[in-house]
Amino acid sequence: MDPIRVLIVDDSAFMRMVLKDIIDQQPDMKVVGFAKDGVEAIDKIITLKPDVVTLDIEMPKKNGLEVLSEIMQKSPTRIIMVSSLTSNDADITIECLEKGAFDFIQKPAGSTSWTFRDVQDELLNKIRESMKVSLDKLTTVQHIPRRKSRKRLDFNIVGQKIVLIASSTGGPRSLDVIIPQLPENLNAPVIIIQHMPPGFTKSLADRLDKISNLRVKEAEDGEILQKNIVYVAPGDYHLGLKGNDFKVRLFLDKSEKINNVRPAADFTFDLAAEIYKKNSIAVILTGMGRDGSKGAFKIKHYGGKVISEAKETCVVYGMPKVVAEEGYADYILPNYKIPEKIVELLSNSNASKGGKV
Repeated sequence: MDPIRVLIVDDSAFMRMVLKDIIDQQPDMKVVGFAKDGVEAIDKIITLKPDVVTLDIEMPKKNGLEVLSEIMQKSPTRIIMVSSLTSNDADITIECLEKGAFDFIQKPAGSTSWTFRDVQDELLNKIRESMKVSLDKLTTVQHIPRRKSRKRLDFNIVGQKIVLIASSTGGPRSLDVIIPQLPENLNAPVIIIQHMPPGFTKSLADRLDKISNLRVKEAEDGEILQKNIVYVAPGDYHLGLKGNDFKVRLFLDKSEKINNVRPAADFTFDLAAEIYKKNSIAVILTGMGRDGSKGAFKIKHYGGKVISEAKETCVVYGMPKVVAEEGYADYILPNYKIPEKIVELLSNSNASKGGKV
């Protein structure tokens, strides 16, 4: 089998060297070129036609978002963004994911050759996983409805319904389709567990907030769960729920990773199922691995409903596939049909009769 041909785009000669050293040590990969700015990147991508591109965010002439936007029109390619943890880079990274980038890695603080090796396994894994994805999945243009207005918020109480969403690789694209289509009077809280590092979850929440009818925010430790708000679990924290005095309070947890991730959907789903019982609705979106499957089982155990994203709209058909194959999914739907099903389940407890869609 031919090696995966990788083009490295970074304005730092040092970073180009570090990335080349990491990639060229792999028997199934080969660095085929470099670019030091956005203009050169576009030329090299079109000329060399690499399988995968590692693309820096901040570069001279054209930044990573500008390069991505142009390349996805001229010569669609699997792109992994390389982002530093600044609010600007995080915002651009989220937009890149929504516009066709396969995934991203975060530069470690300091970005020396030794610190970057802390994320080398993550980078190599994402390069390999990207090769399993059809370019059609990354280039499909999705319509994102614009936000309308918002109504006054009421406190949620134990016993009412809750919507829980798990997503990983490709998640921002599906969330872009689902969250803006939920109505402002949903009458339930929504919790999103998206596998992302600290800082990036805040940017994801802020971006979704701008295009949604519901308020979207990053969850905070100790706050009371409210109807008609979408809470995004902060990066590197599990998000938990505690019910008392007819209110549900959120808490952040730094215990060990679950399924090698933190936040983990299984952590949140498990606690939510204990509180909301049959009134839980879980949605498992695109992503690698099996996070959310144990949580989905717990929700099914208490009589809640589970929706699994269909393969046709998943960037990576991993997490939803596990849930579907293990028989936990009541509905298997493309992402654009999920909002309607959520509303139906919230408004009619008998709506789920009739098997899978």
